[in-house]
Amino acid sequence: MLKDVTIYDLARELKLSPATISRGLKNSKHINKDTVKRILDKAEEMGYRHNNFASNLRKQKTNTIGVLVHELNSNFITSVLAGIEKVTTEAGYDLLIAHSSESFKKEKSNAKNLFHKRVDGLIASLSFDTDNLDHFKPFDDKGIPIVFFDRVEENAENTKVIIDNYKCGYQATKHLIEQGCKKIVLVTASLKRNVYAQRHRGYKDALYDNSISYDKKQVLIKDLSEQCGREAALEIMKMKPLPDGVFITNDFTAAVCMQTFKEKGIRVPEDIAIVGFNNDAISKIVEPRLTTIDYPGTDLGEIAARSLINHLKGLSSIKTTNTVVVRSELIIRQSSLKNRD
Repeated sequence: MLKDVTIYDLARELKLSPATISRGLKNSKHINKDTVKRILDKAEEMGYRHNNFASNLRKQKTNTIGVLVHELNSNFITSVLAGIEKVTTEAGYDLLIAHSSESFKKEKSNAKNLFHKRVDGLIASLSFDTDNLDHFKPFDDKGIPIVFFDRVEENAENTKVIIDNYKCGYQATKHLIEQGCKKIVLVTASLKRNVYAQRHRGYKDALYDNSISYDKKQVLIKDLSEQCGREAALEIMKMKPLPDGVFITNDFTAAVCMQTFKEKGIRVPEDIAIVGFNNDAISKIVEPRLTTIDYPGTDLGEIAARSLINHLKGLSSIKTTNTVVVRSELIIRQSSLKNRD
């Protein structure tokens, strides 16, 4: 393996002092322009690479933001990452991205790893089974700021960027009721997580406000995978009488569930109306097109990243704003429209 070229190698070649080489590489105005050009040309010729790690270590910062997410195979997470990357790149920060694969154990390990990578700040979304935030304490102890998004601990004091999941759950369920649905199934994930607990509460309250009995047998707790979509559809088809509405808190799962219904001869929305969640690309291309909740991941990522960057630059403090609620809305398409008058 070739040895890295150092400023001492450049100094030896150009017969200049290491201090002059260092200043020249930074294009210092105190160095003659011709000399700067000689230094930069020789550095390029010899393959010199600036040691950002050593430089940043001296400054006690790495210009790196850690991002900890619960999965990567998600249009929503991809859009959040795009929003984060846009803001951090403009601010001159690099990203270190880790994902927990919905495992609390892996989340703890990743948090520890990002801490030892000396990230300047952290943006995080929790796994299904995370039940405490103790693994983030080293960040707090060192004064390293954390912004949580989407899946958060609502009672924690950290800054959070979320949508109003209760309102979304209520709106989705109310829409199905307005379409004449009286037996509505909820397909969702672990109620330990704020996003699913709040959507569940919204669903439950919408039923209550419209004099429809809540039945916990009509709440299917799944992992929101492709397999889950098929399993949910098969379970729903065994229910007597057949439900006439389904609210599924993930668009991809909803699309798989809808396809399974169609394969078994159940019409959507005539027999069963369906509402999804996230406004993923798939919601616009399935047939019928999927009614869903628009959850603007790019906006959420930008807001989370900007809050963190502004804090790091001393322009504002994440301590002053505990929770940021990002807009969301119900997008009505054909999959839920039983009433077409």
